Amino acid sequence: MSKLLIKNIKGLVGILENNSAPLKGKELGKLETIEDAFLAVEDGRISMYGKMQDLAGITDWSDLEVIDAEGKYVLPAFCDSHSHLVFAKTREEEFVDRIKGLSYEEIGKKGGGILNSARKLADMSEVQLVEDALKRLELIKSTGTGAIEIKSGYGLSTEAELKMLRVIKTLKEKSDVSIKATFLGAHAFPTEYKDNQDGYVDLLINEMLPKIAAENLAEYIDVFCERNYFTAEQTDRILEAGVKAGLKPKIHVNQFSVMGGISVGVKHNAVSVDHLEELSDEDVAVLKNAKTIATALPSCSFFLSIPYTPIRKLIDNNVACALATDYNPGSTPSGNMLFVNSLACIKMKMTPEEAINATTINGAYAMELGDELGSITVGKKANLIITKTMPSLDYLAYSFGENVVERTILS
Repeated sequence: MSKLLIKNIKGLVGILENNSAPLKGKELGKLETIEDAFLAVEDGRISMYGKMQDLAGITDWSDLEVIDAEGKYVLPAFCDSHSHLVFAKTREEEFVDRIKGLSYEEIGKKGGGILNSARKLADMSEVQLVEDALKRLELIKSTGTGAIEIKSGYGLSTEAELKMLRVIKTLKEKSDVSIKATFLGAHAFPTEYKDNQDGYVDLLINEMLPKIAAENLAEYIDVFCERNYFTAEQTDRILEAGVKAGLKPKIHVNQFSVMGGISVGVKHNAVSVDHLEELSDEDVAVLKNAKTIATALPSCSFFLSIPYTPIRKLIDNNVACALATDYNPGSTPSGNMLFVNSLACIKMKMTPEEAINATTINGAYAMELGDELGSITVGKKANLIITKTMPSLDYLAYSFGENVVERTILS
């Protein structure tokens, strides 16, 4: 029986008992903290916490690892609910193209972007993809991430999409990071289907989905519902087929334009709708009356120099909001959730408390892991961050570019 005691904690952050839903509105800004605290872990689960003066409640000190966290904060590990962490090669040449004036959409039209990643992935082995992805998982763990959703979508053929999802399945077995898998075959139209979009949608529905379901390779289905990509009507058809195959919807939507995709996602009870850099009043009204979580990806806005999600409008309208990285080689080559916290505060005017809740408990719910992760709760998995010595909790977002994580503990 393994036991851990973290003592002398400057601030134990993110305490949340008797909670069963993502935080909304004013609740998002409430972050319960105990100063001068301890936290006890038994068999990988949080067993007890409180003020140091109550530490006498622990009577059995045998087989106990003790960590002294004097001057440091302990909080739940980050839950990154939107990533493309499995990919073949980086795309820094497109980064230079953007510096020279080309937009993300213009790069895509000339064969770059998603199609570029798909060509590179087709030639790479599963073994190499796993090896590279495991290194990325270790890197994001060093900045506090304990759970992540990973999408396919750089395959765009039955063989390559299955390869990506099998890689993600292997990562689940090899990594101590909690991982959810998403089928994103509808990420772009491959070149051979440029003039036959319905044919590619048919391939997704009639060939890819049955094989993915048969091998139990994914929990979610995703569609890039955007101009020059998939229409709202195509998204509706793909999500309907995905639900029938046992997958739950999570969609890319409103990154560059408003075209009705949010309503389609809510219609199919999407777990989350992600991006939302462009948002209409109608979209907000739809989300206000839905259980779907709105997920913003601020480091994508930073990297592409596009608008940031108007998240204050969503919060003020009582919409459940999460924050994630969108880690991918084209538009967000970073899986650093600390930077996401900083951007949310600096560019989106979230409070540090709101940002932490959006990257922990609400991120967990955006992966349907809210019962297991995302908060300091007795019985939950002890996925924890121990910070370096910090003057205050606000320093976490304030000190952008600095890794304030001393240790990430994953159960």
